[in-house]
Amino acid sequence: MSGSPTFKAFARFARTQPLGVIALVLIVVMLLAGSFAPQLAPFSPLDARFDAVLQPPSAEHWFGTDNYGRDVFSRILHGTRPALLLGISTALIGSIIGAAIGTASAYFGGRVDALLQRANDVLLSIPLIVAALVVVAVLGKNMVAGVDTNLMLAIILPYIPVMARVMRTAAMGVRVSPYIDAARALGFSHLRIIVRHMLPNLVSPWLVMVSAFTAQTILLEASLSFLGVGVSEPTPAWGLMLSGVSVETLTSAPWVILFPGLAISLTVFSFSLLGDALRDALDPRTRH
Repeated sequence: MSGSPTFKAFARFARTQPLGVIALVLIVVMLLAGSFAPQLAPFSPLDARFDAVLQPPSAEHWFGTDNYGRDVFSRILHGTRPALLLGISTALIGSIIGAAIGTASAYFGGRVDALLQRANDVLLSIPLIVAALVVVAVLGKNMVAGVDTNLMLAIILPYIPVMARVMRTAAMGVRVSPYIDAARALGFSHLRIIVRHMLPNLVSPWLVMVSAFTAQTILLEASLSFLGVGVSEPTPAWGLMLSGVSVETLTSAPWVILFPGLAISLTVFSFSLLGDALRDALDPRTRH
């Protein structure tokens, strides 16, 4: 095990990118916390206790309680699941579709490339948060496993052209490689050349973009929930926990927004830091 290539690669990554390993550990902890939130949470995130309104952090309520007497720590644990589920699934779906489009655009070139790039330009002209607001306003909400599928669609669409543009740039260099010419000479199909020979050599920029998209999605979901467009009460969501807090509550019970804000910041920072570490570790110009 210790001599396997995977272990050696991870050991080199841990030695050269210690902050990336810390970020990866934090992400794994968050994934486990979200997966086992019902077992780990000391209280139900939906139970209101009006005899325990705005209690400060204590041995019973580690992060205090909110305006309805609900345990903040329990709500943060349960809010981890929809945040990570939406962030990771949206980033993966948008990145896979965008990678396929960008690689095909670079491989075929000519009119195919021009047509796909003009379509990318149209999608890139639509601001992400505006697209999300319009789609949710038109289609409404469709909650599945605590995630709004219509919101996922609104976020995926703007991610596709961004990933396609990045992957096209990376694939342009791979397309002129000798092994691609050899694959063509052997009569391999276009699909096989793209899937078997081009895409595996484009994993590095793809992983970096997935990390960036995940962080951006989590922050966007929190922003939309804060604006009242994303998840609605009483579903526990980090952005929703920050909305509706009055100035009086902010000064007398700062823990109500402090801990949800820390959860959002720590999660976004972890994915961003992991993306930077992957970029440095996978860049051949910085590897020794």
